Amino acid sequence: MNFTKSNPLADGLDDEIRAEQAESDAFALDADLNADELINNISHIVDDLKADPTWFDFSNE
Repeated sequence: MNFTKSNPLADGLDDEIRAEQAESDAFALDADLNADELINNISHIVDDLKADPTWFDFSNE
């Protein structure tokens, strides 16, 4: 029996990840972190998520 090796990035996901990493507002967690900048970036991400009409929060239920 033989199994074909799976490549989860083969369906174009790799290209999408590289494009997002190249965006002007991308940030990397492997650099020296400034805590205030990280908190600010994550806060913006959370705000964007909460603006999504499909967003739900288990803590409010």
